[in-house]
This record gives sequence, structure tokens and C-alpha cells, in this order.
Amino acid sequence: MSQSLKARGGIPNWPGFRGTSQLVGATPDGIVTVYVDPSLGSPGLQNAQDLLADAPQVVAANNALFGTTGGAVNVIVYALGGATDGTGGADHAACNYQTGNNIEVDASFGSPARVSALFEAELSECSMNGQLCGLSTGEALSRWCASSTSNNALADFATAPDWAQNGEPDFVNTVDPTDQNPVSTGCGMAFISWLLSKQHTLAQIAQQMVTDGDAGTFAVVYGALTGDNPANAWPSFLQDVNGLPGGVHSDNPFG
Repeated sequence: MSQSLKARGGIPNWPGFRGTSQLVGATPDGIVTVYVDPSLGSPGLQNAQDLLADAPQVVAANNALFGTTGGAVNVIVYALGGATDGTGGADHAACNYQTGNNIEVDASFGSPARVSALFEAELSECSMNGQLCGLSTGEALSRWCASSTSNNALADFATAPDWAQNGEPDFVNTVDPTDQNPVSTGCGMAFISWLLSKQHTLAQIAQQMVTDGDAGTFAVVYGALTGDNPANAWPSFLQDVNGLPGGVHSDNPFG
């Protein structure tokens, strides 16, 4: 067992959590081991137990999206930022299964799908194999992966409306070197929605993005998937966005 996965005494080295880690259990294949902060009481424990039960299907869906088999991960449910409704988000140290395999997710009392969605958001980043992490492209992809495996359980995290309300800047031909800008992330969310509406699958998009790596733009992804000139991506996308009868009010404006 690597030191990156387990600290001395068998407790994972969590990126932020410094409380008591209570073991809840592991999936039968040992791929996902779930812990909880016991101070959350029975609602937190229920979140962790539900996540443990859902983990195999999340892992299977994630492997299918990226066309790879991921590694073992640990995940702890606790109140990130003091929140217990999922709005605290999720965290891990890196976009790989070697140093990013200790995952923290916010509790969401009574809403197990939100906890599973947060888990997939971080698990998908582990499957990016060190690419796209900390960039607007990777952030949009991870959010779409989370949405696809949870029936959009994190709809309140939507950022595409932020992009639309801020003048629709072009983050199709450029990559924003941050995952903290809702405007650039929102552009990516809307663009992936548009690609999906053109009958490209999320698996095709995800695998092409990982292949293109950090330097890959959404325009390059468009060119690879369609065979069209990447220069046509932005004007074609923007034309369709401006033709939406209801505008951009969610992360999936093209339905």
C-alpha cells in the first residue's frame, strides 16, 4: 500500500480534513473505500453508506466515459466549509490515481445523489491522467461527468448562465488557466452541451480532451470529432447559442 494512499496507521492522507476518519466500508472489489466524519451523526453516516452502495456504478460509468480502468481511491464524507447540503463541493490533491486518490466530498443530508455526483466530479479528474487539471476545460468536463452519472443532481452549480450574462467571451479558442472562473467554465459547459446536441457522446468528448491534453482547446475537440476546420467551432456555436429561444439558463441549454 503506497504512502500516498494510506498514512501511517492506515488512515488516508486527506488533502484538507483533519478530524477523525471513521471507516464505513469498501466496495467488494476494493476499488473504493469510504470514510465519514463521525461528528456528522446519523445523517452523515447515511450519506457515506449510500455512497458506498452507489460507488460501483459510479466507477463503472466513469471507466466507460474515459475508456480506461481507474485505480483504487479513498473518499471521506464531511462538512466541507461547514456545509451539509453539498454546496461545500469536493476536493482532492491531483488529477491522477497516485497522488489524487484521497477524495473529500461534502455531506448532503437527505440527498445521496449529490454526494455521488461530487464523488464523480473528483473521480473523473483522476481519470484525466494528469491532464486538464486546474483549467477551464477540465473543470467543465468534470462537471459534465458528474451531471451525467447523477441525473444532474448538482444543477445549482450551473455556470453557463454566468458566461451568457457576462458577454459570452470566447473560451472555445482559448483555455483559461484556472478552474475557479465561472465564466470560462460556463462557456465550456455550454459548448459540451452543444457538442452533445450534435450527436457526439460525452465519452467521445472526454477521451478526445484527455488525448489533446492541457494545450487542447474546445475548438480542437470540435475539429477532431467533426472533421471540420476548428476555426468554424466558435462562430457555429455562437450562432446556435444566439438562436436559443429561451437563452442560456442552465448548463445544458441545448437539452
